Amino acid sequence: MKNFTSVYDIDNLQKIIAKALKIKENPLGNTTKGKGKTIGLVFLNSSLRTRLSSQTAAQNLGLNVLVLNAAQEAWNMEFADGTVMKGDTVEHIKDAIEVLNQYCDIIAVRCFAGMKNKEDDVNESILSQFLKHAKVPVISLESATRHPLQSLADCITITENWTENRKPKVVLTWAPHIKPIAQAVGNSFTEWMQQMDVDFVITNPKGYDLDKNFTKDTPVIHNQDEALKNADFVYVKNWSSFDDYAKVLEVEDDWMLTNEKLALTNQAKVMHCLPVRRNLELSDEVMDGDNSIIYQQAKNRIFSAQVVFSEILDELDKPQKSQKK
Repeated sequence: MKNFTSVYDIDNLQKIIAKALKIKENPLGNTTKGKGKTIGLVFLNSSLRTRLSSQTAAQNLGLNVLVLNAAQEAWNMEFADGTVMKGDTVEHIKDAIEVLNQYCDIIAVRCFAGMKNKEDDVNESILSQFLKHAKVPVISLESATRHPLQSLADCITITENWTENRKPKVVLTWAPHIKPIAQAVGNSFTEWMQQMDVDFVITNPKGYDLDKNFTKDTPVIHNQDEALKNADFVYVKNWSSFDDYAKVLEVEDDWMLTNEKLALTNQAKVMHCLPVRRNLELSDEVMDGDNSIIYQQAKNRIFSAQVVFSEILDELDKPQKSQKK
């Protein structure tokens, strides 16, 4: 694993999940693995779970951790090539990345979708620059189109909560929100479920279909009640329209997950990546109920990060003519 930005950077998903669950049994079992190496955690956007879980995972491995809240603590950055920087931007992203190359053995970056220019977001205008200019491994802490560490934690959570000898039915259900939300979590979860041995469906209102480059042949059902029938896991998440990009379209039906809707399922475990808007996306009774595994899911963010960092460190330790260009 040289970089980690999607499920396609993993050779064997089940093997990675098994390694993560082994780490969970003893998180401090290899506290010197990262000794002498530095990971830079660069946040261009807000974070709670991603920041804390990544810091914890890195410290568990003995890595030196540098955290940069770039949106608040760094110079205003310019992302466009060829720009005459006569405005309020002070430092070009290329220069910032080159400096990070000098200080870090691994760079991890969070860069949300701008939700203004569809082409920029689809083409990962920020993450792509890190991948282009970084001379060390790059890890995505969520980008414009994907949230891979979250999705790996989701796979870990489903795996440890499923013991029956059949494929579980997993439903990704759209939920209401008050503002435009990116498709990154929905896209990413979809890609990872396509690599799992599950019966996976997506349910969302008409007009809210995700990018077909991510959903591919996954069934998309526009009737939530129908989709929820016999579900074993229900993943609740909002996203704005992809086709009518970043728009919040009017929805007549009630899509908030409640106990009444949960009764349609096979006593499904309920998941959400957090933060959640209670009594809008899902009700208090579901969030705080026995079916919720949302906090377990949040804890597993540590182990998804730790197994990825561990794999990257293994790659750095391989004999190479030059680990840094």
